[in-house]
Amino acid sequence: MKAALTIAGSDSGGGAGIQADLKTFAAHGVYGASVITAVTAQNTVSVLGVAEIEPSFVELQLHAVLEDIKIDAIKIGMLSSTEIIKIVAKTLNNYSHIPVVLDPVMVAKSGDHLLKLEAKQALINYLLPLAAVVTPNLHEAGVLAGFTINTIEDMKKAADIIKSLGPKNVLVKGGHLPGEAVDLLYDGNEFKAFTAQRLSNKNTHGTGCTYSSAIAANLAKGMNLTQAITEAKQYITGAIKNAFPVGRGIGPTNHFYKLY
Repeated sequence: MKAALTIAGSDSGGGAGIQADLKTFAAHGVYGASVITAVTAQNTVSVLGVAEIEPSFVELQLHAVLEDIKIDAIKIGMLSSTEIIKIVAKTLNNYSHIPVVLDPVMVAKSGDHLLKLEAKQALINYLLPLAAVVTPNLHEAGVLAGFTINTIEDMKKAADIIKSLGPKNVLVKGGHLPGEAVDLLYDGNEFKAFTAQRLSNKNTHGTGCTYSSAIAANLAKGMNLTQAITEAKQYITGAIKNAFPVGRGIGPTNHFYKLY
């Protein structure tokens, strides 16, 4: 069995973060390991608090997993501080053969910024160059590129700017634009579009985590990037379509919709 590692924060509500990543790995038949960078107290309604894990303990988790388990792909999600970003980057520099899917958790669906300015710059300086693919939503792509994205042409311009920051590939997710849900992959030479029907289900908590984890799982199984994204796009579309209400707010996607 192939194995994937998620480096991210814990969501006590179970819909996003480490919990969503591990469910996604399992749904793809991939063994999941985890390094937890922060613990959140959250539910479907709100985030009540965030407790960052001591950076040295994040480093210890990384070494514990990577020195023992053969990891075939890595997904990176929420990294809450400059210190943790630097530790993750320093460690992964020794494992450059493992493809990294970087979900730059910088801006929430509400538009609220989740990273301090210095941490954002550290993510750009240290992690983007390690990424086989970076998967920003429109808000995050706008922050990285330095302008607001309103059109497909804006997505292309942003992808080009982000590519110049070091990642091998850039996948700009267009879920916040009207019309079909179009994501654009840019490798520095050409764009590939991945489209899906826009769904009206409100239960979309953890969509970004789940999508990027599905890409990582597919890479772990040996798919090329285009195939990994194509199948991940189909998976997340089905997970949203079959999402169900949990709690009083925005429920999670259904990670195991193919099973039940």
